Amino acid sequence: MSAPAPIPFIDLGPGEDEAAVRAAINRVVARGWFVLGPEVDAFEHEFAAASGAAFAIGVGSGTDAIALSLRALDIGVGDEVIVPAMTAAFTALAVIIAGATPVLVDVEPDTLTMNANACLAAVTRRTRAIVPVHLYGQPADMDAIRSVASRHALAIVEDCCQAHLATESGIPVGTRSEAAAFSFYPTKNLGGVGDGGAVITSNDAIASRIRQLRNGGQRERGNHVEAGVNSRLDDLQAAVLRARLPLLPAWTIGRRALAGRYRQLLPESLRTIRERDAGHVYHLFPVLAPERAELQAHLAAAGIDTMVHYPAALTQQPAFAAFASHECPVAVSAAGQLLSLPLSPRLTDEDIIRVADSVAAFAKGHRTA
Repeated sequence: MSAPAPIPFIDLGPGEDEAAVRAAINRVVARGWFVLGPEVDAFEHEFAAASGAAFAIGVGSGTDAIALSLRALDIGVGDEVIVPAMTAAFTALAVIIAGATPVLVDVEPDTLTMNANACLAAVTRRTRAIVPVHLYGQPADMDAIRSVASRHALAIVEDCCQAHLATESGIPVGTRSEAAAFSFYPTKNLGGVGDGGAVITSNDAIASRIRQLRNGGQRERGNHVEAGVNSRLDDLQAAVLRARLPLLPAWTIGRRALAGRYRQLLPESLRTIRERDAGHVYHLFPVLAPERAELQAHLAAAGIDTMVHYPAALTQQPAFAAFASHECPVAVSAAGQLLSLPLSPRLTDEDIIRVADSVAAFAKGHRTA
């Protein structure tokens, strides 16, 4: 009997959106307008509406979305910005790009999102903002974080790069803060065919400033009123994202259903990340496995692809060694155990059963060894 087909971690090849994506690409090529054109304008309006915000501003990446949001709030040299130690390095790198200093704090042990008490303890007279991360698609404890921000008059820029359409207490993420950043990197829940990002905000002044900053600081063509950057969402990416955006709600439902099956089927000996809020959109489904290397090898032998997000806490990354940080034992411990199981709308219930059965077989073998 032949071996079962491999289960990829993610499949970025043509899918149900193929015809719409090809038509979108052809439309852009035929029009011949490739940067800050009508596709970008249309996508910005559509994404703002889908995200529950007044404005969306397309930029070059999720990293730029964070950095430009901070700059639009006049946060930069001499200012501190609090960032969780468990996230992609690009969250903290965006703070550095803006000219400010990242201050790394620990995360909650059950959700791995920013610990509000750790955030509070890190506030100094130089602190200007907090960048909570909705990690893996799970909203952070925003009520607690907003309490810290309110107490110390701090701005909040939400990192929603893994949290398209996520909600916290039924309210879209990013809509109760000064600004929020999204990424459209190809692997995201809403991904393009290259880099791209957006800022959402309901503050007209912030939106106008980001539009200016993303385009070289130009108020109008040829009039550079400040030192901006070149970070513009191109029309090709915008057109692809427009083709995929209508499918995102159904894809999100599918992700939640598959994640629910994992929670039903995975052995109790394997620790999963607690779902704090039903608004979780499951960009990833990580588990905490003390014997991660062995489990990953076992699954690979069964034709199941997995990934590690993230192999080191930011406090362990050389790029941030020059910046003072607080003790982050939860993030450090989790980084040594996290393993992301395959989860995407293209997987089937049978795929999830197969992954769970393979994990259970590994767990059983190690209990009896």
